Amino acid sequence: MPRLNIGLIGGGFMGRAHTNAYKRVSDFFPELEYQPVLKAVCTLDESICRKFAGQWGYESTETDWHKLIERADIDAVDICVPNHLHKEIALEAARNNKIVLCEKPLALNSSEGAEMVTAVEKAGVPNMVWYNYRRIPAVSLAKAIIDEGKLGSQIYHYRANFLQDWTISPDVPQGGNGTWRLDVQAAGSGVTGDLLAHCIDTALWLNGSITDVSAMTETFVKERLHAISGAMQPVGIDDACAFLCHFANGSLGVFESTRYARGHKALYTFEINGRDASLRWDLQDLHRMEYFDHRDEGRLRGWRSIHVTDHGGGHPYMDKWWVPGLQIGYEHSFVHQLADFLAALSKKEACPPTFRDGLETQKVCDAVLTSARERCWVKVSA
Repeated sequence: MPRLNIGLIGGGFMGRAHTNAYKRVSDFFPELEYQPVLKAVCTLDESICRKFAGQWGYESTETDWHKLIERADIDAVDICVPNHLHKEIALEAARNNKIVLCEKPLALNSSEGAEMVTAVEKAGVPNMVWYNYRRIPAVSLAKAIIDEGKLGSQIYHYRANFLQDWTISPDVPQGGNGTWRLDVQAAGSGVTGDLLAHCIDTALWLNGSITDVSAMTETFVKERLHAISGAMQPVGIDDACAFLCHFANGSLGVFESTRYARGHKALYTFEINGRDASLRWDLQDLHRMEYFDHRDEGRLRGWRSIHVTDHGGGHPYMDKWWVPGLQIGYEHSFVHQLADFLAALSKKEACPPTFRDGLETQKVCDAVLTSARERCWVKVSA
């Protein structure tokens, strides 16, 4: 079995999620040709890096990502650092002919994202963005049902939200390791690039391209202490965002995200309504997909809750895990995405979402932020 030597850059939440996938994928997908090897991890702090490597089983450490990329024994570079570093790392990895995997969003903005797409495509290196929610079995099942035309000849509505409440306190700082997502210089945007990017990627995958948007954003806490400088600084990210949109298939979209919805830690839902049927999904009940079909006999017509755990191929990925009826969790979506990537790598095929797919999401995010700033409808750039 060929080894695929992984060089992970970043040792935070996403670094852990990706590493778990590298460690588990060969056990549950033994047919894969490639076997990931935890060759090196890189963080700026040497003590943190060594601790991470020891806990997760990386063979070596680096504190300079340039050196990791230059190493001849690294096949794939996985970017798990704040958004403002994505472009520089991806471009250098492509120049060094490395496979490039990047945490979402692809970049700070679509201009940077376009440079990244050009770099990986010019170098001809495999690439992928970790929009993992596509690989939750119930969401993958929703994709299959939509593609089979079961919702009907026309789609009318798509709606999604992603709600959290962890930044309500004005005492939460911006910047630094734990709260860089509140620093506009590191994150590029707030909930739009962090949470709505997930909603948008899923929507584009399920329902096709978005043509134009009308958005509003709000920053509720105007100043926060910066964790690094120690100074009070203006907050430049969006705490909340809501937008309307048109899809190319003629349907209407409604999206909302906030970090100020008290009581919600990670509520991500979507619903899609077609001429004949509707479906909906909730991250907090992630192993279930709800489905309504108007063609059912009247006395039996109603919403049904489908427990997505069956084997035999009808429920995506589930025959790789436990017996029917036992659900899996959030972390398994990364295992599934990695398995699909490794399978595509063997076939010399692209595995979506590629950098180009990630750029499409980035363009929608940019249009949303422009619309909110200019208070008008904005077309999504081609």
